[in-house]
Amino acid sequence: MNRIQLFGYPICENSVKTIVETTGTYKNMMMDVHVYDLKKGESNPFLYENDEMAILLLHGSIELSYCDKTVLTSRSGIWEESASALHVPKHTPVTVNAVEDSSILVQRTQNSTVFKPKFYAKDEIRIDRFGQDLCAGKAVRDVTTIFDYRNAPYSNMVLGESYTHQGSWSSYIPHSHDQPEVYYYRFDKPQGFGACFVGDEVFKITDGSFSAIPGGVVHPQVSAPGYRMYYVWMIRHLPENPWTSRVDAPEHLWMIGQHFVE
Repeated sequence: MNRIQLFGYPICENSVKTIVETTGTYKNMMMDVHVYDLKKGESNPFLYENDEMAILLLHGSIELSYCDKTVLTSRSGIWEESASALHVPKHTPVTVNAVEDSSILVQRTQNSTVFKPKFYAKDEIRIDRFGQDLCAGKAVRDVTTIFDYRNAPYSNMVLGESYTHQGSWSSYIPHSHDQPEVYYYRFDKPQGFGACFVGDEVFKITDGSFSAIPGGVVHPQVSAPGYRMYYVWMIRHLPENPWTSRVDAPEHLWMIGQHFVE
């Protein structure tokens, strides 16, 4: 595998950070993912003829105008408050108005299915804690699933967030799935760091970096002691093969249910 196709830093142009696009180096991810930094009072319209789109608020306060509706949502930061997001089908105009300085992540992919737009409020997004009984607590993380095949079977995408405790592992035990996935990383301190493992390749994760994970390869992550790691995780369903579960690496299954002594 080519290293440049597995890990990178967003390309920044003005206030837009390009993570992956369907044309270019990371086209095998089958998604377009961008982060927009909006100044207070700024408006940004979005309209895609062939793509469904999800808008995830990372921080700030925004108004989302779509389908004769206006929704106000805010988030003081990824570490302080849970997420909210808007998910719309193709050919649906959306305008984002920044009430305060804000940052949003926009994920999109082709989808011919027309579905009813859905705003996911903070109180309806599922949060799970994983890894509490695994490896003496060395893989504890909190995971939000905003939408997946379970609650949005009409979508070609999955969107969620993961919070890895300092010095802990995530996406553990090592697992894989057929569908491509993108991770966009942030740390609670700008000097924070960790490592991502994509198949046999290993990369240093830093604040604002990302990994592009092809289908079929294991991809565990680890955060350095002292630093909490966050990432947005985005999966692209395959035709006739949606992502519904993970495939744990069989050589590591022995860890499940084992008692570990420090």
